[in-house]
Amino acid sequence: MTGPQLPTHLPVKTGTLGELVVAQWLEQRGWQLLDRQWRCRWGELDLVMGYPRQEAASGLAAIAFVEVKTRRGHNWDSNGALAITPQKQAKLWKTAQYYLGQHPSWAEVPCQFDVALVRCQTTVTSPPKMSNSVLLGDTWFCLQDYITHAFSLTD
Repeated sequence: MTGPQLPTHLPVKTGTLGELVVAQWLEQRGWQLLDRQWRCRWGELDLVMGYPRQEAASGLAAIAFVEVKTRRGHNWDSNGALAITPQKQAKLWKTAQYYLGQHPSWAEVPCQFDVALVRCQTTVTSPPKMSNSVLLGDTWFCLQDYITHAFSLTD
């Protein structure tokens, strides 16, 4: 997998790099990046991705609010999966509601909450043995798991 373009004007945080890797992976599957690190008073949406309609009509067939968790090895929270608590889910849901309120043309588009778990490690002698690995600078980023429809308010 070819690495995404790194921002050159600012120092980049590990989490931001994980988001770039996931966004590129989704774009290769037909999704379009609508927003990244979108913030409001209730929280932040890491990635907002849109899947275009396949028929001639323009617009979106689906929207995915993607929470990206980037972790180094030997972490306490199962590569970030345990960080998606019911409280975090409620915060993401409220933030997504506000986001959709700012984009009324998408009010009827089906939405989903996905979770991407990314693992990173500083360069070692051999690259990780995963097809979803990207080398950015001196660090390997591996998409460990992508969970579609990871949660909803009716869970």
